[in-house]
Amino acid sequence: MGYPVGMNFRSLFSVFSSDLAIDLGTANTLVYAKGKGIVVNEPSIVAINKVTGGIEAVGREAKEMLGRTPGNIVAIRPLKDGVIADFKVTEKMLNYFIHKAHNRKMFVHPRIVIGVPSEITQVEKRAVQDSAMRAKASEVYLVEQAMMAAIGAGLPITEPSGSMIVDIGGGTTDIAVISLSGIVYARSVRVAGNEMDEAITAYLKRKYNLLVGERTAEHIKIEVGSAYPLDKPLTMEIKGRHLLEGIPKTITIDDSEIRDALSECVATIVNAIRVALERTPPELSADISDRGIVLTGGGGLLKNFDKRIREETGLPVSIAEDPLASVVLGTGRMLTDFNLLRRVAIE
Repeated sequence: MGYPVGMNFRSLFSVFSSDLAIDLGTANTLVYAKGKGIVVNEPSIVAINKVTGGIEAVGREAKEMLGRTPGNIVAIRPLKDGVIADFKVTEKMLNYFIHKAHNRKMFVHPRIVIGVPSEITQVEKRAVQDSAMRAKASEVYLVEQAMMAAIGAGLPITEPSGSMIVDIGGGTTDIAVISLSGIVYARSVRVAGNEMDEAITAYLKRKYNLLVGERTAEHIKIEVGSAYPLDKPLTMEIKGRHLLEGIPKTITIDDSEIRDALSECVATIVNAIRVALERTPPELSADISDRGIVLTGGGGLLKNFDKRIREETGLPVSIAEDPLASVVLGTGRMLTDFNLLRRVAIE
């Protein structure tokens, strides 16, 4: 490999210490750089010009365009349910984020560790690896998001005692029981944050004939969404388009209506947790009943979700310190602990 002229030893060294950890999420992509911490935290959205095929915007800028683009520009989410739905766009997005993480340096070929959902198929694994390799990675390691979330949330995963993590992301909810750096039981359900947004959209359409965009649906979920009755009721004004009259309209809804809209999604996740508890070996069940369940991921921030799970399982439930960054922080730990990475990387 030839190096550009005028590259001194120090910058040569920095080429090799450019390792990155990536949490390639359906809703958001986070990038952790060795020695720097989280350097990119942006929505997994790309705005593409259909005429030229060029990229208009990536990440936050592209999200602002969602539902507001003229005919020649489309805002695409290249990942669906935690896996790649659009290869080319994912590759472009990864390329953009990797460059951004390295301050637009061109000659960087980082080693990359990427978190993926636990029930991902061989084909889907190849898709993630190929996208990263094409985005100029020198080596790619895949690790399970649930395991990384557990490490990021500070669970003692290397000990011979059971820990249970529930990572509710944008596309998937990953549930895992972990002991001795290994996954004893893992389950991935494709019901999570995005599905909740869609449920809210469908509910408003059904009940009020009101059409709202996905950004509005997400905003409603964050502001008044809940999984269990709140101490004091919340209301919110919603603006959308009335389907029958065809004109913009404003309505007021309260938290109980949105809880109703989300009830199916929440029940699916709670049932998956129940199944995981039933399939856990008894010794580890005893550990979980002491230590409880740890919630992480953006969906874990849904109001009173922890309360709902506590009600249904009778177990203590806590929310990770930084739920949105747990996976990437755990994956970032892999960059300095190569022995652990060898043990947890997916073949």
